[in-house]
Amino acid sequence: MNKLRILGTRGVPAAHGGFETFAEHLALYLVKHGWRVVVYCQEDGGGPVYEDDWQGVERVHIHVTQTGPISTIVFDWKATMHAAKFGDLCLTLGYNTAMFCSLLRIKGVPNLINMDGIEWSRAKWGPVAKTWFWLNDWAGCWLGNHLVADHPKIKEHLKSRWLREDKITMIPYGADAVTDAQAEQVSVLGLEPMRYLTVIARAEPENSLLEIVKGFSKKPRGYQLAVLGNYDPEKNAYHRAVMDAAGAEVLFLGAIYDKAVVRALRFHSVAYIHGHQVGGTNPSLIEAMGAGNPVIAHDNPFNRWVAGDSARYFSDEDDCSDRLDEVLQRPPVLDEMKQGILQRHQDEFTWEKVLAEYETLLAEWLPGPSAGH
Repeated sequence: MNKLRILGTRGVPAAHGGFETFAEHLALYLVKHGWRVVVYCQEDGGGPVYEDDWQGVERVHIHVTQTGPISTIVFDWKATMHAAKFGDLCLTLGYNTAMFCSLLRIKGVPNLINMDGIEWSRAKWGPVAKTWFWLNDWAGCWLGNHLVADHPKIKEHLKSRWLREDKITMIPYGADAVTDAQAEQVSVLGLEPMRYLTVIARAEPENSLLEIVKGFSKKPRGYQLAVLGNYDPEKNAYHRAVMDAAGAEVLFLGAIYDKAVVRALRFHSVAYIHGHQVGGTNPSLIEAMGAGNPVIAHDNPFNRWVAGDSARYFSDEDDCSDRLDEVLQRPPVLDEMKQGILQRHQDEFTWEKVLAEYETLLAEWLPGPSAGH
């Protein structure tokens, strides 16, 4: 039986972010197709390593007593040491601790790495964190037997590390199509279906929250702007600036982790505004596309490849305001954008397509006499 070990996430079922969601989808897909899949799961506090089963997925639970970013580093090291005891194919999600993959190399364990985005380039990190990520970016490129890039621009970046092109496979992120959701789940939040736009992003400068809120608030729109995410204006100057710039039609909903509620918010939204300036194929953008949201996105190569020609793009707050004027005042334009976005999602970003491509790639790297890598 084909067997895979998945490292680099906090575990399944998903509760924390894009990589966990991907790990959950991939693990369940492969189990359904006859694979044995082991996922490493991080547990807080002390305790022994233990194993259990979740929907046919084998889970290895590893405790860490540390907190914050150091807890992830310790967990990744312990998970890598555990995986190195076996000869099974490994898939490491993210390169943030890629130097630990040297242990898998030494042991001759085949290991594919999804290299995620260019984390060291993000403005939010200080010099120590940037250096750590930059070193691990290089380490992942050289220590992984094969690399996965989730966007053509990420593949270009990886090729700049003096790598052969055939060492890198481009497979994007995926998202479910959302075809129905309860309107009551948005009404209780003070929103009227199809009379609001959504923004779902961490409140950081590189995600253009200030530009979006300022642009939206330049004039009355007759729509609300629903902003999801944690904001702490007392402790964070950027959060305070975003909230101070908000007009009466902007509604800060906080962080919402209930998947059904988030799905309903997307489904009943008239459009989605995506301000991410860096990164590869962003999960939040793909999920909005799966819900058929017309997209207004920050103008950069990452977003343009994902959302395609049916989206509208902005570069600053004035640009954002102009794009909002263009689409909100012209319902036929919104309808045309919606159909184009749905087609783009169907062509490139369904889970069925993405996971089938992963299975094909992983099967090529299964250890055995015919592996030849």
